Amino acid sequence: MKERIYLDHAATTPTDEAVLREMIPYFSEVYGNASSTHRAGRDAVAAVDRARESIARALHASPSEIYFTSGGTESDNWAVRGLAEANSEKGRHIVASSIEHPAVLGALKKLEKAGYEITYLPVNDQGYVSLESVRQALREDTVLLTVMTVNNEVGSIQPIREIASIAHEKGVIVHTDAVQAAGVVPLDVREMGVDALSISAHKFYGPKGIGALYLRKGRKIAPLLIGGEQERNLRGGTYNTPAIVGMGAALERAVFSITEVRRHLSSLKERFLTLTDDYVRLNGGEYSHPGIVNLLFYGVRNDELLSALDREGIEASAGSACSSGSTEPSHVLAAMGRGEGEIKSSVRFSFGKGNTLEEIDRAVDVIKALTARLRKDADLFKINESKKKNL
Repeated sequence: MKERIYLDHAATTPTDEAVLREMIPYFSEVYGNASSTHRAGRDAVAAVDRARESIARALHASPSEIYFTSGGTESDNWAVRGLAEANSEKGRHIVASSIEHPAVLGALKKLEKAGYEITYLPVNDQGYVSLESVRQALREDTVLLTVMTVNNEVGSIQPIREIASIAHEKGVIVHTDAVQAAGVVPLDVREMGVDALSISAHKFYGPKGIGALYLRKGRKIAPLLIGGEQERNLRGGTYNTPAIVGMGAALERAVFSITEVRRHLSSLKERFLTLTDDYVRLNGGEYSHPGIVNLLFYGVRNDELLSALDREGIEASAGSACSSGSTEPSHVLAAMGRGEGEIKSSVRFSFGKGNTLEEIDRAVDVIKALTARLRKDADLFKINESKKKNL
């Protein structure tokens, strides 16, 4: 059996073995509730505090500005809804990019039903928001602007610092979903100028089910979960100490090796893009995540290609894992001007630090062979259908 090649790191990454070793003692040895005052509890909360400090250093924030959540979706939901509701005295208008993650879009729809007005910023055919569109969208009653740092489907990197600067001139709070950026794109909340930022551990070789929200000191936000005093009375619930420890360790390791990892991913991406030809088009632009490639395969249905790839031991996806159950075409590619047929012929490949150039070469060879065969089969089907009609 051929060894499988995992090219879906934008969906999730494997937990680093060193991170797992850091976590293990907190399942059965240091098992106290981090909110308890006895020795076992104090040992647990010390570990939580160390992880919080580690994450704060990685983001160039203060530990008091880091709040733990269950992941990126919760962080995004809390930021969008909590900031809008707590600051509604300024207004009930929100600006967001049209290619946000479903976690942000879902929260915006909920707010819209509650009477908020949402303006969605367009993107160009490479997936970038223009600064002029930001200026035009902001109003006196705009309370929040949310634009993701890196798009999870096509990898486009937005000019967050410039966007935040424009928004702050109007007194608008700025949130960015940096889930796909953490560990690959350097994140400095002071330099970026954002008021809130979401990350999730499983995107940078940490455990699933744990994330964090950076919230600039002094910003008001509505509580997410009530009934407990954890996270400064803003997010009740027992601390997931093993996962928090794992997140801190994973982000620390990711930041330490970010230059090396970016270089490695870029080399993989460059080799993979030898796939592009007259029948294969890149969805996205040059200024993008070094580990994400979204390709449009003309004449090939993505569901057929993904199934064929899976049989060959190559794992990729058609887009966001959070939208995999949806029958709707990718809203990201649609916003970039792709037609329904083009969207249904697009596949996302995303690389990780464990991938090798040899794996990429094998994947490229397999994809070329499969797409050629699928195009030929589709052409034969069209010819046969045409003959039937003429009988």
